[in-house]
Amino acid sequence: MKAPFSFTLPSELAASSPPERRGIARDQVRLMVINRDNYQVEHSHFNHLGAFLRPNDLLVFNSSRTLPAAIDGYEVTQKHRVQVRLAQHSPDDSWLALLLCQPGEHFACPLHSGMQINFSPELSAIVLERDSNISRLWKLRFSVGGTQLIDLFYKLGQPIRYEYVSAPWDLDYYQTVYAIEPGSAEMPSAGRAFTWQLMFSLKRQQIQTAYITLHTGLSSYMDDELDALHPASQEEYLINETTANKINTTRTVGGRIIAVGTTVVRALESVVDFDGKVHAGHGYTRLHVTSEHKLKAVDGLLTGLHEPEASHLDLLTAFLPKQVIRSAYEQAVKERYLWHEFGDLNLIV
Repeated sequence: MKAPFSFTLPSELAASSPPERRGIARDQVRLMVINRDNYQVEHSHFNHLGAFLRPNDLLVFNSSRTLPAAIDGYEVTQKHRVQVRLAQHSPDDSWLALLLCQPGEHFACPLHSGMQINFSPELSAIVLERDSNISRLWKLRFSVGGTQLIDLFYKLGQPIRYEYVSAPWDLDYYQTVYAIEPGSAEMPSAGRAFTWQLMFSLKRQQIQTAYITLHTGLSSYMDDELDALHPASQEEYLINETTANKINTTRTVGGRIIAVGTTVVRALESVVDFDGKVHAGHGYTRLHVTSEHKLKAVDGLLTGLHEPEASHLDLLTAFLPKQVIRSAYEQAVKERYLWHEFGDLNLIV
């Protein structure tokens, strides 16, 4: 499905480094606020977030922890260098991954079922088959599993980095302060600007918090044509009883459910029933939220700024008419907001 609109994003508006490396605190990035009732746009800073929330509002965070999901190895027969970019963990304990032949190879680097990739004396993987839903992904089975495998990812891998990021920043820069469960290929970045100081300040305002887990996949398959199609990846989520009860209680007392990130929207809208009640659950979702989707679990959204034609722009049209989003984004470009995971944020309430 094609995203609802395009716009011109100057390259200098890509945040190439974390705010902390630009001389400001995490929570001092800028914040564009769009009112769902009157479509008014305000410009502020993230550490003033509480000014736009009310007592009994519930912020729902994604507590997934970012993996160092880019792992370098080599194919054992021809010694081709291959980078494996983890995309998602499958129910059968295999992994889907993007396989990239490394720059500098002077010969063909064919990818095929049955090939073995070695990463270290402790870890290897067998390539099983192409994914039936997203052709650029391959199914892999690693030589070890469980916590031993996750530990090796942290030992051998590095964060996935795109060309607009100026340096190979440490993994800590790709984590939210509240992240717990390892599993995301890329950072659930909408919550990156939160600090514990800000979260305690919001708690004093009687703004409530709850947590779900959704392990994010890849934002790009390194294929412009495929990326333009916005294939809906299958992502694993977990909503526990405590969070489901908090959401349903908030609804009964008139509070708003504010999703911190599009991942939270997808997870909650996957487990809500026709009457708007959220149920605990563990599963996988391919839900693609668009303007045709009637939101039943979520009232507001805190999110990053999304690239032209990005699929997340489809999701924003479930909250606001596309012309309102377009106008706000034009303002954000004019005001020199910064894009991507280390950039500024947008609150829709």
